[in-house]
Parts: sequence; structure tokens; C-alpha cells
Amino acid sequence: MICVTLQNRSAEEILDLLENASPTIQMAEIRLDRCPLNEDEIETVFSSSDTPLIATCRVAGDGNGTWEEAEAKLQAAIEAGAAFIDLELEAPKEMGKRLRRACSEYGTRMIRSAHFFDGTPSLEDLRETADRCRKFGGEIIKIAVSASSEADVTRVLALYNEYEEGRLVAFAMGEAGRSSRLECLRLGSPFTYAALTSEEAAAPGQWPYSEMTEAIYGGGFSPSEGDHRRAFSRIGREAQRDDGRPFDGAVLQMPSSKSFAQRAIIAAALAGNDSTLDGYTPCEDSEAAKAVAVILSDAKNLPGQIHVGESGLLTRLMIPIVAALQNEKSKVMNITGEGTLLNRPLKGATEIMAKFGTLLRPLGEQASGDIKVPLSVQGPLLPGKVDISGKDGSQLISGLLMALPMLKGDSVIHVHDPKSIPYMFITIDVLKKFGIRIGSEMEGDEEFMETQDWGLCTGITFKIKGGQEYKPASFSIEGDWSAAANFLVAGAVFGKVRLQGLDTTSLQADISIMDILMDAGASLSQEDESGIITTQKAPLRAFDTDLNNCPDLFPIVAILAAFCSGTSHILGFKRLASKESDRGKAILETLTKMGVSAYAEGDLLTIEGHSLESRILNGTLLKGGEYTSFHDHRMAMALTVASLGADGPIIIDDTDCVAKSFPAFFDTWAKVQP
Repeated sequence: MICVTLQNRSAEEILDLLENASPTIQMAEIRLDRCPLNEDEIETVFSSSDTPLIATCRVAGDGNGTWEEAEAKLQAAIEAGAAFIDLELEAPKEMGKRLRRACSEYGTRMIRSAHFFDGTPSLEDLRETADRCRKFGGEIIKIAVSASSEADVTRVLALYNEYEEGRLVAFAMGEAGRSSRLECLRLGSPFTYAALTSEEAAAPGQWPYSEMTEAIYGGGFSPSEGDHRRAFSRIGREAQRDDGRPFDGAVLQMPSSKSFAQRAIIAAALAGNDSTLDGYTPCEDSEAAKAVAVILSDAKNLPGQIHVGESGLLTRLMIPIVAALQNEKSKVMNITGEGTLLNRPLKGATEIMAKFGTLLRPLGEQASGDIKVPLSVQGPLLPGKVDISGKDGSQLISGLLMALPMLKGDSVIHVHDPKSIPYMFITIDVLKKFGIRIGSEMEGDEEFMETQDWGLCTGITFKIKGGQEYKPASFSIEGDWSAAANFLVAGAVFGKVRLQGLDTTSLQADISIMDILMDAGASLSQEDESGIITTQKAPLRAFDTDLNNCPDLFPIVAILAAFCSGTSHILGFKRLASKESDRGKAILETLTKMGVSAYAEGDLLTIEGHSLESRILNGTLLKGGEYTSFHDHRMAMALTVASLGADGPIIIDDTDCVAKSFPAFFDTWAKVQP
């Protein structure tokens, strides 16, 4: 990324530039030692913009003022939401400790910097200085030297061989070092510094922002600058605005969550005909639930067969529900489906349902192993106290939670090794709206008890009273975080998006995309009145995450990791085999074809990532060409986002599959294009 140094500006001028400068400023360093801002104005500047901002207040070198003044200003910037502070290595140790604590509390990243204005030290001295920056709290290390020769430039850039990508900003000042301000991005610097105009350079050799923007994103390079830098020219021509962003600021309405919609539709059917569901947007899975709801509305005259479309969730909800509605042991209900559902095994379903007295049998020829759709369900469903495994997912357990309250007797379900835990509590939340009450107790070690981190939960006990009745309700279906994840990642890597219709207190598992993006260093904010969520391009670093509770995020999180500097680790890989595709295999094949280094070992997917700018300058953008979505809606959407960072068009064989969850995806995507 390009960080514009702003100096000698008032608060009003700074905010105006961040909002209206052309090209749009991606990132800015606010020189608090040179801008006449009091602490109230600092709070205004750093709290009013989504642009990633660095607070810098120099005392040594080319700075002025006192360390006490600098600390007060930096503290104010941290508390106001600065993305970074830059603290000189010469700062008093106790001051450094206090500011590190503040950064940790407020989520600000600390840059420790060292400047050599009189020349370029030896490589050994540079290493020692960089190590001290890291030792004293530098999440990012900044080394700036004055160069008088190419040898000086080579020496400072040699530091990139010794530090992981995204952790070091090292360059040379002066005309001799001018090229290093671009070269550092190729070598893995998370950002480089530029001046707003050539007259406002903060140091010798600093490029004007418009010139740097053109050099990176415009594609017009001479052979002397390296033909490898031409790689981004397609995006420069076809998908970029003049500021290097593919899109900027479109407000997009997210569709309703099909996880909530399907549960609410079935609950409404069990309650009768007087419920209202607000905020519904159609998709194939939810429309299949509506068709099933019509059948369930006359529970006394159930037919011998229901069709669940291609929905794995609807299948697993209906197995216990139709068993509960069948009063005779000889009564059989057939469940049929279509598309990829016919090849997806219902792992553990036969064993779990047998514990409740319900028999599942395959229809037609099926290979040995876990049962698949089509199948027959022979009830009834019996209440009881049962211990079951949750390792194969939450959907069948959600079906049991919906079905067991309708029985005469009480039930207790203990789930060990639970996965996709949030979805079980979505079910409980929906049922509560329709008059059904279910108690729950979660288990875990001392760390779980302290943090209530669902990833540390080892078991859940559900206590279900029998004899309950579904009651009509008015229910508002919230927006879908699974769909939103694609646009949030697109904004974080390539530009800026604004999304509406999302609940930041949601139980949806895929709201975890917010935590993942924040761990990766993305810029995220929410407007108080409208609730609009904004994500904006920022320097992205590698991350570690566990997607066992939100496996639907895997495709788009894998694309995110490809553009994060360093090595990312994603747990939950084993859970992907039985999705709309063998999603784990699909992700690995796709990443490999794109030229991304990735491999899986057991439950862990490891991805080696590089910043967008590093990929542009090294000619390692994702490889364009013909790709398959594996008829998987989430793969199709992730491929679409990835296309913004490819060296040529990405042609997807099947895009109609997005209708399963988000039929309007491509119409919505078109709104973020220039």
C-alpha cells in the first residue's frame, strides 16, 4: 500500500483530503509534530475516517517538541482509533512501555522506527537496530537511511532477507534511494511512504502520491523498470479507478440469512398459518423450505414424500421432524432431493436417529457407507436421554431440537465433540420466537469458563420439555454474514465496500469473518445510526483461525489469506469433504492453479500469502484462466472476488450455482464495479 505523509495541515484540511483527495488516499501518516493539532482535534481526525492512519510524533532527528508532548499526542491518537503509531527507537523506555500497553488495549499496531539521516550504517549495525526495534515492541520495524550510492540502497534492502514479509519497512532517503521506495513493496514491505505532492515531500526522494499510484497500479512501465511490473495492467485498464482501487464506497444490501430463514419457515409451518416473516429474500434453499412448509401445514395429512431440493440443512431438519409427526411405527416418509445433495453422505445420521427409535433406509442403489438422499424415514421419534457426537456437524441436532419439544415426554441430549456450535443456538433463538423453550449448558475447561470461546467447548447438554406447542410469531430475518464475507474480503484487499442489513450481535457463525479480518489488520467500522459496516483496504498480515464452527467461510478466507503477507493457518479442513463439493479438495486445486502456495496436513490448511502490491510488482498475481466452481455456490463467489487480483480474466464454468444461497450475487457484485 501507499501511505501519504500529511504535514502542516489543520484538522479540517486533513479530513477534507481523506474524504476528497484524487486519487483517493489509501493510507496516511499524520505528522503530529508538524500538524498544529490539539488533543481534541487529534481525536476528531483519528475517529472520523475509515482510512488507515499512522500517528507519528517525532522528537529526535527531524522532529520537534518534547517526549512528554509526543506521548500525550500519541496516546490521544491511540484512544481515538489510530491503526498504527510510529514511535522512535530513541523514546524513553517507560514511555514505550506505556504506549505498548495502550496499543494492546485499543488494538493499535506499533511501529518502532530508526532513522539514519547522516548516511547508511553497516549491515551488521542495521540488523542490530532492527532487532532492537522488534525487542522494544515493534510489531512493524521501520528503518530509514540516507543513501548516497547504489551500495547504500542494496545494504538497507538486504534486511528483507532476514525478516518475515509484512514486518519490515526499510528504504533509503535521498535521490539515490528513490527506487527503494517502490522496491520495498516488491520485497514485502506492508506499505511505502509518498508525499501528497512533490512540493510536500517529508524527506528527500519521496515520490508524489499520484506518481507512485501510477507506477504500481497503472501498468505503464518502461523496460528499465522491469517488465514484471506490467502484470497489473489488465486490472488497471478494466477494473481500477484512477486511485488504484477496483471500487470505492458502494452501499450494498445483503440478502437474508438462509440459516435463519429455513428454520423460521419450518417453525412457522409447525405453528400454523398466522406467522409473518419480514426481510425474506428468496434463494433455492429457502424456497425449498417454503415448499416443504406447505406440506407440513397439514400435519394430519402428510404425504408419503417430501422434496428438499439441494439443501443439506433442510434434509437434516426434516428427518427428525417428519419422524416426530409420524404416530405409527409402520408409517414411512420418503425424502428426495437433487443436484449435489445426492452425492453428500449424511454422516452419523443413521446412528443418531436410531437412538431415538427412528430408522433411516436408503432408497435405490447406494454404495456402502453413510446414507444419502433419497432415503426413507420410519418413525416415530421417541423422547429420551441420549448422548450423541457432534463431530459431523450441527444440522441434525438442530432438527432434533425442533422436533423433540412436540413429543409428550421430556428429552435430554448431551452432545460431545460439538462442531458448528453457533448454529445450534440459532435454532434455539428461532424456536424461542415461536414459543418453544430449550435449556442448555456448555462444558469446557477453565479457559473456556473464563473466555466463553465456543472453540474451547467440549460438550453441550440440551434439556427439552415435551408437550410444547409452536405458536405463530412475527419474525425478522436478519442479513446473511456468509454472503457478506465475500464483499468484506473484497473491500479489505482491493478497495472499499459498505454493507447494510447486517446484525453485529448475530449468532450466525460466519460473523467470525469480522474477527478474522481484524486479526488480518483490515480496516473495519460501523456507522452508529445506519448500522452500515465499512471495510477498506489496509496492510494485511497473515493470521491463524479455526473455522470448525464456520466451515462455509473457508473458500473466501482462503482467498483472503493469499493476499495477506506471511503464512496463514486455517483449522477445520476435515469438515469440508461433505459440502456442496469436496470443498477442501476444491480449494486446494483452485489455489494451486492460481499459483498460490498452499497445503493441507490433517485438519490444518496452510497458505503462503503476499500483499496485493507485492504480487503486482513481482508478477505473481493470481493466474487467470478457466476455473470450475465445482457446482459450489461458495466457490463461485470466492472465485469472483479472486478475479480482482488475477493477471487475466477468471472464467467460471458454473455461476448459476450461486442461486442456492444468493441469486442476486452477480447483480450485487456489478454495483461495486466502476
